[in-house]
Amino acid sequence: MKVFEASVFCLQPSGDSYTRRSTFDSILAGCIPVFFHPGSAYVQYLWHFPNTPSKYSVFISEKDIRDQKVMINETLHRIPKRQVSAMREEVIRLIPRVIYADPRAPRLETVEDAFDIAVEGVLDRVERIRRDMKEGKDPGIAFPELNTTKFDMPGPGRERKLRSFRQHKKE
Repeated sequence: MKVFEASVFCLQPSGDSYTRRSTFDSILAGCIPVFFHPGSAYVQYLWHFPNTPSKYSVFISEKDIRDQKVMINETLHRIPKRQVSAMREEVIRLIPRVIYADPRAPRLETVEDAFDIAVEGVLDRVERIRRDMKEGKDPGIAFPELNTTKFDMPGPGRERKLRSFRQHKKE
């Protein structure tokens, strides 16, 4: 954690799986995560992370690194200091969304933690499935993780999914 706290950027290559505990440790330390595969955070944590990844992280394609099209340090050095500062502020705002708060904490009523967000997301999904089933729709459409494009880089498709999720959430 001390290394993360002393760093501006924290590299988050895929490990045994796309997501690493290190991702959350770096956020807790206020360090901007640098991802090399969209599956590392952008497509798995739709409920916890903002839908604009560039506000809180850096994405550098692992393929571009392998093909020597980009250098990690050069890419990071090109980010303006003002943008780095804004990204760090966004990372700090994410902290409550990725921790499980002590239920005895006095501010718990005013802050949603990771548990609150996950429970709300699951309840919204169950309600959406129930509604779709009542309307005679295929309940399988409620499981976008079965979509083979899940690990594509965020863009218009991901934004559509998020809009759809948020629209269902409002209903």
